[in-house]
Amino acid sequence: RCNRWNLMKNLVLGVNDVIYRACVIVAALAIVVMATIIPWGVFSRYALGQGLGWPEPIAILLMVLFTFVGAAASYRAGAHTAGRVLGDRLPPLAQPFVVLFVRLAMAAISLFMLIWGYKLCVATWNQYLSTLPWMRVGVSYAPIPLGGLITLLFVIEQLLYGDQSKRRVVDYEAREESKESV
Repeated sequence: RCNRWNLMKNLVLGVNDVIYRACVIVAALAIVVMATIIPWGVFSRYALGQGLGWPEPIAILLMVLFTFVGAAASYRAGAHTAGRVLGDRLPPLAQPFVVLFVRLAMAAISLFMLIWGYKLCVATWNQYLSTLPWMRVGVSYAPIPLGGLITLLFVIEQLLYGDQSKRRVVDYEAREESKESV
């Protein structure tokens, strides 16, 4: 039975490592593309005398994607502020309760984002953005439930297996010394 538990744990952690890497790559690409198209829009307006309508709305959509996907990765990496300020100042006996409370609160918030974000996407699916007439409004809201789902996966991981912020995939300098990480 213990062997099956370890096999399942390693599988879940491996899948979450892949999801984490994908989140970091997507967030990084969103920033790079955003940092490329904004100057192009400015150059086009002032140097070429022709204002383009697409750079700003695309940059906003990329920032929303970066925010929700990046926040999920940040949560797994332990870089999210989720209660650390208060938890670190409490007596050692109280800290596990604060950590549990924060994880449960994050699960509730993630579930809220997943459910209501999905409903928002569905409700606005047949509308189109005025600045990008080829894009559905529901697509522009898709990072909300996506970020909620990914964060929820990472919260469940932390509830089952503890803090994973010292895993090599998350902290490249770590030697995986954490008492909770594998």
